[in-house]
Amino acid sequence: MSYERIAVVTGASSGIGTATARELARQGFHPVITARRRERLDVLAAQIGGTAFTFDVRDPAAIEDFAVWLRDKFGRVDVLVNNAGLALGREKLDVSIDADWVQMLETNVLGVARMTRALLPLLRAAPSAHIVNIGSTAGIEVYPGGAGYTSSKHALRAITQTLRLELNGEPIRVTEVEPGMTKTEFSITRFKGDAEKAGDVYAGVTPLSADDIAEAIGFAVSRPPHVNVDFVVIRPVAQAAAYQVSRTMNV
Repeated sequence: MSYERIAVVTGASSGIGTATARELARQGFHPVITARRRERLDVLAAQIGGTAFTFDVRDPAAIEDFAVWLRDKFGRVDVLVNNAGLALGREKLDVSIDADWVQMLETNVLGVARMTRALLPLLRAAPSAHIVNIGSTAGIEVYPGGAGYTSSKHALRAITQTLRLELNGEPIRVTEVEPGMTKTEFSITRFKGDAEKAGDVYAGVTPLSADDIAEAIGFAVSRPPHVNVDFVVIRPVAQAAAYQVSRTMNV
């Protein structure tokens, strides 16, 4: 018996989230897209035949309301893509800003934990399900000026690995995708709207695109139900590590 598969994508109003929603729609999922910016969500939902729901993953009550709405409207979730996340600042630890740390930890760590906890009953209601957490190469390495962000992404990696153990024996796959340098609104957000600083990040490099990451997510999600892609690291060829980038390649 066939039925419409439901894919929830957080942080879908831009970048990797938008590209992922498009990819999953192409695969035949009904995308339920979430973010804080309603106008962008409405445009995307109309383009891909999805459903938009506006909230902030830092708001526990809003997450619970969303889970109740999903249960009443669809009864289950087949795929959850925890994509909402951000980096703020590049200050060294001794001058870093607590408020930036709090926002990153609330979004990148608690947001993922709360979303997953709230939606697990709906994932368990599907014949088989898949949780995809969007991490970063900052979850497997560190660099000067990145203590807050790398801490949050290391924590996300720990959550993902723990979840894989805890769900063992259930038909729920768990995947973590770790993008390297990807050109989206990420750097604009990190540098708080400073377009010049954001542009410098990609100077002399052909970075990954949001579509590059979405295609990897689409690959993992489209494997047969018995196949789990645990962990994927994707970098541009010019990037050997967060702190080692060749800016002379013309690729």
